[in-house]
Amino acid sequence: MAEHPNAALVRKGYDAFTRGDMDTLRGLMAADCTHHVPGNHMLSGDYKGQDSMIQLYQRLFEETGGTFSVDLSHVCVDGRGHAVSVHRYTAERGDKRIEQNGCLVFRIVGDKITDIDECQEDLDKEAEFWS
Repeated sequence: MAEHPNAALVRKGYDAFTRGDMDTLRGLMAADCTHHVPGNHMLSGDYKGQDSMIQLYQRLFEETGGTFSVDLSHVCVDGRGHAVSVHRYTAERGDKRIEQNGCLVFRIVGDKITDIDECQEDLDKEAEFWS
């Protein structure tokens, strides 16, 4: 059985992200897409629009000296425009290191991502890393 198109779209996004291919990522998003980053740290907040989201992703690499790495584990879909990805990520920043699970909840309309809600395994650990 073929993979659901929304799962394939999410996998394509993860692949582009890990390769630093921001042009491909931009092409997967609606112009007014929003990425919501939870917590209370320097990267928390809502990033609306492709440019803002791309700047967030570039900043992840910049702030971690290129060490930010994500390993996609699963993608689940509901067939109604939602997909959830589960991943493990690692990064180093100064003398700090983080390794934990996270997930992204995608809203997809047609063949474009319109919204991403980010969830973290441990919000306090995330805040400490980015402080």
